Amino acid sequence: MELKTVDILIPEGANLILGHAHFIKTVEDLYEIMITSGLGVQFGLAFNEASGECLIRVEGNAPDLMAAATENARRLAAGHTFNILLRQAFPINMLNAIKQCQEVCTIHCATANPVQAVVAETQQGRGILGVIDGFSPKGVEQEAGRAWRYDILRKLQYKR
Repeated sequence: MELKTVDILIPEGANLILGHAHFIKTVEDLYEIMITSGLGVQFGLAFNEASGECLIRVEGNAPDLMAAATENARRLAAGHTFNILLRQAFPINMLNAIKQCQEVCTIHCATANPVQAVVAETQQGRGILGVIDGFSPKGVEQEAGRAWRYDILRKLQYKR
């Protein structure tokens, strides 16, 4: 077994949802979740089929995000994994619906941070072991940090 890190592309202004699912129907179901999650959401999703033709299945409504999601799927080359790139919404807007999708087994991360996937490769193929999401902590939150957090959540209308 060989361990590798794979850099995941996240276009400017986009967020990523990276996960594992188990069936080709995943592509259609995730498309429906995304398209009904809110007005104006732009997205591309790619799913690595793990049997049969072993194709990268792609859906979405934003060609640039569909192309970037396809490239991420190529880089990962791990069966039954999916990645969704989205703009004009945040993962929080559809994450519970994605988790409830019958085919979804795992969500590895939902983020706008730089991401590296830790991938194991064997003679059979590849699988995601985990992710490195963003950077290591640089300290402990103080009062100014609390005030910033409080304000940003209200500006984004996630709190009143």
